[in-house]
Amino acid sequence: MPNKLEGTLIADSEAFQGVAESDLDEIVRHARARRYDKNAAVFEQGATAESFFVLLDGHIKVVQMTADGQQVVVRFVNPGELFGIAAAIGKTNYPATAIAAAECVTLVWAQSYWRDLTTRYPSITANLLRNMGGHLQDQHSRLQEMATQRVERRIAHVLLRLVRQAGKKTDQGIEIDFPITRQDLAEMTGTTLFTVSRVMSSWDQAGITEGERQRIVVRNPHALVDIAEDAADSGTDK
Repeated sequence: MPNKLEGTLIADSEAFQGVAESDLDEIVRHARARRYDKNAAVFEQGATAESFFVLLDGHIKVVQMTADGQQVVVRFVNPGELFGIAAAIGKTNYPATAIAAAECVTLVWAQSYWRDLTTRYPSITANLLRNMGGHLQDQHSRLQEMATQRVERRIAHVLLRLVRQAGKKTDQGIEIDFPITRQDLAEMTGTTLFTVSRVMSSWDQAGITEGERQRIVVRNPHALVDIAEDAADSGTDK
């Protein structure tokens, strides 16, 4: 990490597309770099939103506790993404907890800078709205899947989304490029760890996936697509 932060750090971020290079330098001048160890909390649900962030390296898991005390994995943040922007949705407290799924490096701004940033650079607001629209669509799809599909299809859909977001080609297949557990998959699909383990074990045996502790490789993505798009919805029980 350079001693003097430069705009090139965020030049490839979708959130800052359309912002001039000289303006990127000015934006990062207001930021500081911070590193988080794996499993460290970047911020906690309900805490006062004092900062917002861009992820430079690593992956962030966003989790939320429901009113009945259940933990739900909302999404994973990929490098280049803005997160913790409570002010953008009119909140003064963080609505979820952000946890480093792997060692992470972020840029951090004071939340008070958000209004000035979006006023001076309206393209950031447009980029953010487009990005938030995509997240909302993903969440809508997940809710629809949980209401209408059997668990095997739900797990397949989640794995395919993760492959699109963070898939890395290896000799074994397409690896999801950050640590992810079967418990994470259970929380993302509204089912139990036992059910996810049963489904994933059967897929491992069939050569569709290869799973180890916190590591998943999709060995046969076409078979996974077939499961996800099974019109007959034949799979394991919910």
